Amino acid sequence: QVQLVVSGGGLVQAGDALRLSCAVSGRTFVFTHVAWFRQAPGKDREFVAAIKWRPDNSFYTDSVKGRFTISKDNAKNLVYLQMSSLTPDDSAVYFCAARIAGGAITSMSRDYPYWGQGTQVTVSS
Repeated sequence: QVQLVVSGGGLVQAGDALRLSCAVSGRTFVFTHVAWFRQAPGKDREFVAAIKWRPDNSFYTDSVKGRFTISKDNAKNLVYLQMSSLTPDDSAVYFCAARIAGGAITSMSRDYPYWGQGTQVTVSS
């Protein structure tokens, strides 16, 4: 199986930057994509970004393009979400998730069977 541990959340001010990390362990050779999702209170879980492990390819939801960057460290099995120009609308619990099936990057949460615990990101105005 695959285990994911998320770190790096916190309270920041609007315009600040924050980096989240997702450590992937276990049968890491089987996973093909890692994604970040977020969920704000009273809202559905929302896709943020995803990266394909090999070859390197990434995809973002429109609201974060140009502000967020997903990256990975293959040797350390770490996936990062670098967030900049944060706004209060970015406040949510952020999750990372892993997919073991091949194919194109998907933004559907149901396509990711492995999930880490969430980390709270709060952006004050």
